[in-house]
Amino acid sequence: MSSGDGTAGGSLGRAPEESGPYPLHGSPAVGASDGADTVGYRGPTACAAAGITYRQLDYWARTGLVEPSVRPAYGSGTQRLYSFRDVVVLKIVKRFLDTGVALQNIRAAVQHLRARGFRDLERMTLMSDGATVYECSSPDEVVDLLQGGQGVFGIAVGVVWRDVEAALSQLHGERIDTGETLVGHNPGDELARRRRDRAV
Repeated sequence: MSSGDGTAGGSLGRAPEESGPYPLHGSPAVGASDGADTVGYRGPTACAAAGITYRQLDYWARTGLVEPSVRPAYGSGTQRLYSFRDVVVLKIVKRFLDTGVALQNIRAAVQHLRARGFRDLERMTLMSDGATVYECSSPDEVVDLLQGGQGVFGIAVGVVWRDVEAALSQLHGERIDTGETLVGHNPGDELARRRRDRAV
């Protein structure tokens, strides 16, 4: 439940500065994406780029922690399709779990990330003391949080973003509109593949 100030009610504490950083428990909704996704990624590709197991991916989708925003699995034989942003969120969830953040707080952070504008994510740093997750959008906010004794570790979302981008560039994507497989999700590779297909 949002409290109207960008946070939500609950047991999460507040960061030292009123203007931010603040606990991630909801935020004003923003469009799901600032640009239409044209490429989706199947489960095994999302797992490889995020560094998780397929069992984790399946469990998180079934429990609603991180669901595929391009195409859910419905009926037998259908494949989940994840967006680039979904894969970034999967990798962030993995990092939080590795550092012992409670699942309830990870769930709140995921909801917050999904509500933010696409470009906001690259500039964001997520800090946590293991119990509360905070968003910091400037170096000053990170310092304020550390000085307040609340920040123990941080995740620079922009770094995760670039890691996922690099990983996916080596893996296969799928055109959302046509279902065509993109080899390495690289236009140059795609042209090379088409040339090979014509040569056969």
